[in-house]
Amino acid sequence: MYTAQTHIDSPLGQVLLARTAQGLAGLWFAEGQRDFPGRLEAPMAPNDPLFQDVEMQLQRYWDAPQGTLAHFNIPLDLLGTAFQQSVWRALLTMAHGEICSYGDIAQRLGNPQAHRAVGMAVGRNPISIIVPCHRVVGRDTQLTGYSGGMHRKIALLTQEGHLVHDDRLHRPVPGQAMLA
Repeated sequence: MYTAQTHIDSPLGQVLLARTAQGLAGLWFAEGQRDFPGRLEAPMAPNDPLFQDVEMQLQRYWDAPQGTLAHFNIPLDLLGTAFQQSVWRALLTMAHGEICSYGDIAQRLGNPQAHRAVGMAVGRNPISIIVPCHRVVGRDTQLTGYSGGMHRKIALLTQEGHLVHDDRLHRPVPGQAMLA
């Protein structure tokens, strides 16, 4: 299934990248990631141009001032069921720094009763950060789980300009100091 793989470093730990002939198919944290695929039957290819591009774009994401616009332009191969793919495509339409609930995504998909199924699909997202499942929160902006670990979800949301306090998200008020 995968044609190549490599590991890269990130501020949140080592990341495993996997690709197919169509594009990036996996971005998992090597430690503490639920559904980590383990050993892949694909050659290591650290010099693969797609992987180098992913690494460069992720570095731009991390180097951007907190809360500024970031856009990834990477060919993706979303491997999953048709429903999972529809959820992941909906995540890709979210603006940088935007958050939404599982119910919001279910509404976008035209099936408001599917919030639990949406939650399952979000949890199975194979391309962390780029397919921004970290931006999905519970009702009333309550923090919910993240397959890469809650500490990473908080770090990603903070990188995108959210304050996390008492398990809720808040957008900073321009001109006010951000709390640590």
